Amino acid sequence: MGSIVLFGPPGAGKGTQAQRITEHTSLPQVSTGDMLRAAVKAGTAIGLEAKSYMDRGALVPDDVILGLIEERIAENDAKNGVMFDGFPRTIPQAEALSELTEITHVLAIDVPDERIVERICGRLTCGTCGTVYHDVFNPVPGDGCECGQYVEKRRADDTEATVLTRLGAYHEQTSPLASWYEERGLFHRVDGDRAIDDITTDLLYVLQ
Repeated sequence: MGSIVLFGPPGAGKGTQAQRITEHTSLPQVSTGDMLRAAVKAGTAIGLEAKSYMDRGALVPDDVILGLIEERIAENDAKNGVMFDGFPRTIPQAEALSELTEITHVLAIDVPDERIVERICGRLTCGTCGTVYHDVFNPVPGDGCECGQYVEKRRADDTEATVLTRLGAYHEQTSPLASWYEERGLFHRVDGDRAIDDITTDLLYVLQ
């Protein structure tokens, strides 16, 4: 197996499925956000270059991101490939990535926008221990959080307007990429509006 690309809008459950795919395939999960933070913290040359852009609120250029990826896939645990989470986002990135590693599967977890809004806007977080609840799917127990210190806290960006803006950006970026990968026979859509185990089963079936 080569490398995998995992797509999914915010709130699609990508993190849960990424963890399960990693457990079954032993491919390390590669998130460009995590890599950037790690490189900045480590003070590497690429990390310092990335920090110079991040400090002024600018997007980190593709060549810096791709440099980080090239370093990451040269590590021992990546010799059989990796699972990219949230990258590439554009066709030029996908073209450059194909020069660095062979992409064998592109998996997209599809969830209708209205369900994403329902999932994200209903989230509540305990301000003390960080446990996540949901108005519909996982309500706060009658006597409060199990840590005994429940403080209701909604993320400031968990509003319908913000979520719809993020979804719009996701669709705008992903649609051309989906077509690009479909033309190469690599793109697979999986219905993400179902039970978590069913989604995992379908993703692993595609990979087999």
